[in-house]
Formats: sequence, structure tokens, C-alpha cells
Amino acid sequence: MSKKPLIILTGPTAVGKTSLSISLAKAVDGEIISADSMQVYKYMDIGTAKITPEETEGIPHYLISEFEPDEEFNVVKFQEYAKKYIKAIHDKNKIPILVGGTGFYIQAVLYDIEFEETSPDNSYRDELAELAEKYGPQYLHDMLAKADPASAKAIHPNNVKRVIRALEYIKHTGEPISAHNEAQRKKESPYLYRYFVLNKDREKLYESINKRVDIMIDKGLVDEVKRLRDMGYTKDMISMQGLGYKEIIDYLEGNCTLEEAIYTIKRDTRHYAKRQLTWFKREKDVIWINKDDFESEKDILEFILENLRRCGIISK
Repeated sequence: MSKKPLIILTGPTAVGKTSLSISLAKAVDGEIISADSMQVYKYMDIGTAKITPEETEGIPHYLISEFEPDEEFNVVKFQEYAKKYIKAIHDKNKIPILVGGTGFYIQAVLYDIEFEETSPDNSYRDELAELAEKYGPQYLHDMLAKADPASAKAIHPNNVKRVIRALEYIKHTGEPISAHNEAQRKKESPYLYRYFVLNKDREKLYESINKRVDIMIDKGLVDEVKRLRDMGYTKDMISMQGLGYKEIIDYLEGNCTLEEAIYTIKRDTRHYAKRQLTWFKREKDVIWINKDDFESEKDILEFILENLRRCGIISK
């Protein structure tokens, strides 16, 4: 059976994926699945730089505002939903386009990674959560660094949930989760795909990030976070730990000034963009698109379309 098409358009935060993805979807008769771990939540629009209904220009988007902020959303759930939507898009004889910056999510779908279901051991999970609460996230991350250095390198210390999952995996299987993930990454993709990574000069990227944060503040990020808190969403929820949200909560709780919160959001978003780029550099069969090498977005689109023609994803 011949493989069905899949286009991936990714890159670091604030590189400019949104408008290009709309032009691409129009050109190939495609529909977009968001590969973003935060835009999946309802009511979290400003801080996630979520595409607006007007900006979609009528192109269907999936996994945008589909979950409540207190619902658990993770890579396993993302894979399940993305595969369902990919099939639905193929059934319409259209081309699915994965757009977003969460590399782990993209990898899970692209190689149809199998996630080992470890038997739930709530006592061990609770013990780890308690350690994180008592000694801070870094303590747990140091534990992981000793047991599985490769995973520790790939997982940010603040991502307590993923650190706990990696430690649980070691306890239940006796092997590091990084070894399992590495084996899964060597799998052949079930799709006929092209994996495009947008990038631009580091200083220009950082400038775009800083500007984007200022725009978020101007658009009312503080009020958005206040609204979420009034709705009963608390800072211990995964969604509220997102970049831009936890810092504003700190400000609202009087732990820092607004200026300090803005500074931290900008700094941590720049660090996040750097980690995203490191992730994409590790991936195989990636087509890098340096925006500075092109005169316009139209030229970038033509470059992408030419690539898609050559591999047979599109014919015209």
C-alpha cells in the first residue's frame, strides 16, 4: 500500500510559521493540525499566540482550543488525536499539515512511536512529586541526570511531569526511556512526508520573541491570566505552568513586579527557542529553511512547493 502524504512545517517560537502555513494549506489543498502543547487549551489565547479565526482564512485547524485547561494533555493524547485527524483529512482527499513547535509531538506522529504503558504506581509517582515539592524541580532532574543522562539533557528541569515519567519508566522497565525513544526514532515513517524547519538569524529571532511578548502584554495577557484564575484554574495545573502564564501568576501573587515578569518571559522564551532548534537539529531528513536567504514569503512557499513536487506529494 502506498504511503499517504504528510507535510510538517515547524521551527522555533516566533519564527513566523502561522502566515506561511495558511499560504501552504491553500496551495496544496491542505488542512492544519496544530503541533503545539499549549494552543490545545481553551481560553489561553494571548499567551500562546494562538491563531485567530480571522487569521485561519477559512482553513480548517485541529487541536486548537479543544481541551479545558484542567484536562491532562500529553504526547500520547496528542498522537491519538493527530492520527485520527490525519485519517479524516486523508479521507477528504486533502493533505494534512502538522504546524507547530513541539518537536516531541511531531516525532511521535511522524514515526508512529509506541509509548510503553508502564503499570501505574501512584505511590512512586507521589513520592517523586513530593520530592519535587520539597526540594524543587532541580533535585528531581539531578536524580534523572544520574540514571539517564540523555533524557536529562532533553528534558527541561521545570518539566516535572516528564522528569517523573522518565524516572518511573526506569523503575518499571529497568532501562532508560532515552534508549526506548532512540530505538523508536529509527523506525521508518508510515507517511510520505517532507519535514520543513523554518529558521532565521538568531538575533532577529530573539528580537521577534521580545516584540511578541510586548504585543502579548499590550493585548491583555495579565487580564487573560486573571480571568483564568477567576475560572478556578490554578498555578499547579500543567496548562498554567506554560511560558507566560506562570510568570504573570508570580506577578499577580506579588512575588515580582510586572517588569520582572516580562523580563523573565522574554528570557525563558529565548531559551525555549534555543532548545527547540537543538531538538530539530537532531532530527533526520529535515529540510532547513533559513528565512534570511529568501526575498519574501512567496519565495519560501515556492521553495516548499518545488520540494513537494519533486517527492510526489503534489503534482502541480
